[in-house]
Amino acid sequence: SDLQLKQTNIKNGQQTTSLKFQIDLGLDSEDLALHFNPRFHDDADGAVLVCNSKTAGCWGDEKREIHNPLLRGSEVKIVLKLSEDVFEVELPDGQEMQFPNRADMNVITYIRVVGDFKLTSFKIC
Repeated sequence: SDLQLKQTNIKNGQQTTSLKFQIDLGLDSEDLALHFNPRFHDDADGAVLVCNSKTAGCWGDEKREIHNPLLRGSEVKIVLKLSEDVFEVELPDGQEMQFPNRADMNVITYIRVVGDFKLTSFKIC
C-alpha cells in the first residue's frame, strides 16, 4: 500500500531556514516501524536523510543517506510505500531510499508528522 505526502512545503511561516522534519509510522510513539528524518544541517553529515525504527522506546541503528535532494523553501512530493518487509521512500528527484521493516509491522495505526515545514496534502492509498 502507498502512503503519500503530496505537495509538502518545507517551509515554516515564521522562518525560512528549516533544519529538519520527521515522519513517523508505527503502532504508537514508542513503537515505530519507520522514522524518516531529513536534516538540512546535521552536525556530522550536513544535509542528510536519516531513517530508523524504535521498539519499546529503544532506537535501532540509523540508516543515513548523504544525498538529500530536498531543498529548504521548496514544495515537494514524498511517497512512502510499505512492501512486505521494506519501506520505500520516493523522493522528488527520482531517488528512492529503502529501509527494512524491522518490526515486521503490516498495519500502521500511528502517523506523526512534525517539524519545520508546512504539510498541504496527505493521502493514504
